Amino acid sequence: MAETSMRIWVDADACPRVIKDILYRAAERRKISLILVANSRFEVPKSEFIEFMRVGAGFDKADLAIVEQARDGDLVITTDIPLAAGVIEKGGLGLSPRGELFTPDNIRSRLTMRDFLDEMRGSGVMTGGPAALNARDRQEFANQLDRLLTGRGY
Repeated sequence: MAETSMRIWVDADACPRVIKDILYRAAERRKISLILVANSRFEVPKSEFIEFMRVGAGFDKADLAIVEQARDGDLVITTDIPLAAGVIEKGGLGLSPRGELFTPDNIRSRLTMRDFLDEMRGSGVMTGGPAALNARDRQEFANQLDRLLTGRGY
């Protein structure tokens, strides 16, 4: 039986392996439901707390499945700001693999910045991509996840 009713949803196609590994350990340790949603199949540890959900190929299929099934109190692991916003609208939270927490207080400004950068890229301005995930990012993710799972969160 899970200690909490919170479920963790993972936008798994874009989630780095090292972050998935942290999540696998957290799901087992905290006895919390972890659902990885992806377009392509990959192996997940055998566990009563870890589930893999494959969705059809196509733009935003995983995102739509997560938003459709997420509920109040759930957490989504994603870099996709609109996906995080959809879960937040349902009473959940978002967390990026770098440990940035998406909340009702900051999601609008993150959406605005995302839209601005998309507009710039659309007009030909090279904005560059994110830096590679580093040890500090992994530690910040693990720390933020721990705060959320132990009730010391945001």
